[in-house]
Amino acid sequence: MKLDAIDLRILEAIQADGRITKLALAEKAGLSPTPCWMRLRKLEKAGIVTGYHARVALRRVAPVASVMMEITLGNHRQADFDRFERAIAAIPEIVACWSVGGGVDYILKIMTADIDAYQRLVDGLLERELGIDRYFTYIVTKTVKEETVLPLGSLLPQAPAGQD
Repeated sequence: MKLDAIDLRILEAIQADGRITKLALAEKAGLSPTPCWMRLRKLEKAGIVTGYHARVALRRVAPVASVMMEITLGNHRQADFDRFERAIAAIPEIVACWSVGGGVDYILKIMTADIDAYQRLVDGLLERELGIDRYFTYIVTKTVKEETVLPLGSLLPQAPAGQD
């Protein structure tokens, strides 16, 4: 789906405020409410807007250990990757997993109650024999920046002038 400048304004507005009213969204997009709402529905149906979420300040609710983990598998057959990825997808404490190129196969972001809970999670992964050859743990000591809003304006090509 090709996006124009209006679509980008809609996406930027709902990223900044997922609870924005129809009227406020239309104003930010430069449309009347009905066409704006129809565009938003089109973006949802196309799978570009995949959901609406609240950001929770977890550390205000409970102590938490944030851990980044690098994992290298011992074998690199597609079946090995598939087995590992299925197992990871089912563990709620693993909040993100990226398959990466370079010296490691995966980078995981893990959130547990404490370091002891993290170690139990790792022990469980190793016991399941998922093909993990090596792993490195990085304890997050301070979050400097963690954005959920994507910089659409700098990532997507700009629509030619006059196509709004």
